[in-house]
Amino acid sequence: MSTPLIPATILTGFLGSGKTTLLKRVLTEAHGSRIAVIENEFGEENIDNDILVQDSSEQIVQMSNGCICCTIRDDLRATLADLATRRRKGELMFDRVIIETTGVADPGPVAQTFFMDDEVASQYLLDSVLTLVDAKHANQQLDTRLEAQRQVGFADRIFISKADLVDSAELDDLRHRLAHINPRAAQQVVHFGEVPLKEVLDLRGFNLNAKLDIDPEFLKDDEHEHEHDHEHDHDHHDHAHGEHCNHPHHHHHDDDVKSFVFRSERAFDPARLEDFLGAIVQVYGPRMLRYKGVLNMHGFDRKVVFQGVHQLMGSDLAGAWGPQETRQSKLVFIGIDLPRDIIEQGLVKSLAD
Repeated sequence: MSTPLIPATILTGFLGSGKTTLLKRVLTEAHGSRIAVIENEFGEENIDNDILVQDSSEQIVQMSNGCICCTIRDDLRATLADLATRRRKGELMFDRVIIETTGVADPGPVAQTFFMDDEVASQYLLDSVLTLVDAKHANQQLDTRLEAQRQVGFADRIFISKADLVDSAELDDLRHRLAHINPRAAQQVVHFGEVPLKEVLDLRGFNLNAKLDIDPEFLKDDEHEHEHDHEHDHDHHDHAHGEHCNHPHHHHHDDDVKSFVFRSERAFDPARLEDFLGAIVQVYGPRMLRYKGVLNMHGFDRKVVFQGVHQLMGSDLAGAWGPQETRQSKLVFIGIDLPRDIIEQGLVKSLAD
């Protein structure tokens, strides 16, 4: 009987967004779950000295409530392997891992560690990427720092902190902007890290399942911008996504990280689609942050789900299409300056005749 995998959560967000506040709460709360927190810090100063009485020679500190903290300045892969080994030997007891990235980190390479390294993949299961966004400073950070946009693009869930420091129109505008960057991440306003743990852990954001939540407001905007149906109109269209949407508060942010959704009721030809996605990932993989789809495949009576991170992609069969259900493929792509036209045209060409 194989040992269950250790769930891992990546916590990211720009400097000052409240990651430490949220972590403190997770670490000090009596929740009955033993958590190992890995701080992926590059500086000399351990930011959490006030919660951790840390002997500088020891990188791993066990806390009174059964939680563990460790600061890494070297290789995440080696640290995860070391923690798993010590857990197996009974030297450390923990049920899950939370990795806090530095404020300017791109969560992509951290997420890829869980798929690319066999030793890590055999012991851990990446559960989700959580991104904290500071409502007061987010627009400026998103305007000036691509890392802030990447963190939003990668998220499975977005927590908006410091919302009490902005008015409702500003908050509305920010939420709209975040949905345009990443329409598949649920957004939630939080105060000082007071988030129920069930909304932080076991979100199954990297599971291959047929659930593809896309912000409905985003789809409405999408209709305004693309008033054509993929079935009939494959003309070239070259307007940037998010440039002219009809939301009353939406200021025209032209973010580098954008998303778009492709839908079609015609079935895909499996071989054509596999060839096309393989080619796209080869060329644009480094710029593709997250992508996911629920597909209607010719010759299959079950849904096919696929998702990817950068160049890594996986697919699986999900449940059968219901008798009353419209067989519609729906795919969302989130990335940096992705060529929407090329991808849409390639998808249309991958549909069955």
